Amino acid sequence: MKKIIYPIIVLFSFIINAQKLPKNFVYLKDIAPSIRIELRYFSNNNFIGKPIDGYNSNSLIITERTAKSLKKIQQELLKKELSLKIFDGYRPQQAVDHFVRWAKVLNDTIMKAQYYPKVKKKNLFKNAYIAEKSGHSRGSTIDLTIINIKADEALDMGSEYDFFGIQSHPSYKNISKKQKKNRMLLRKIMLDNGFKPYENEWWHFTLKKEPFPNTYFKFLISEN
Repeated sequence: MKKIIYPIIVLFSFIINAQKLPKNFVYLKDIAPSIRIELRYFSNNNFIGKPIDGYNSNSLIITERTAKSLKKIQQELLKKELSLKIFDGYRPQQAVDHFVRWAKVLNDTIMKAQYYPKVKKKNLFKNAYIAEKSGHSRGSTIDLTIINIKADEALDMGSEYDFFGIQSHPSYKNISKKQKKNRMLLRKIMLDNGFKPYENEWWHFTLKKEPFPNTYFKFLISEN
């Protein structure tokens, strides 16, 4: 009996892990393996405080066109002993639905002090921090920063990734010259390589000519 069940279990596990992506989507590590990846929604270190639905792996999935643009940016940064570090790319609609459910549970605020200290949770929809659709689900939007390779630490951008507040606006003035310079370094290199910024988040960019401007995908994030 064991000899029959065991190979079936192994095969089933392989099928789950060996996901075939939709056409024009890739795993970033197959295009630009030197880019650092830390999917915050695969961990407890995010504004909800637990892994988010749809994130079954720390595997960055993105449209192929976006991946190739990121590779060009990485090649430029490596010459300066810098590297991209990515917090999120393609985001399944299931994850967005998780955010919406969480936002409606007003007493669940375990990460408030870190991520939204001055924002009332009941106002997250009104202030557009949470929405029922995300550009990330179209596959060509990316959340990222720049790290110093030698120091193995992120450049100081003046606010934490995913911080809900005006401090995260790219044009926010009340930060140091160095922090402004770091933000502008990221912004310029992204703009120069075909991305458009989001004016409320210094880390958020979308490919200008995204291949799926009206499609919101639901496939899960898992290993290739």
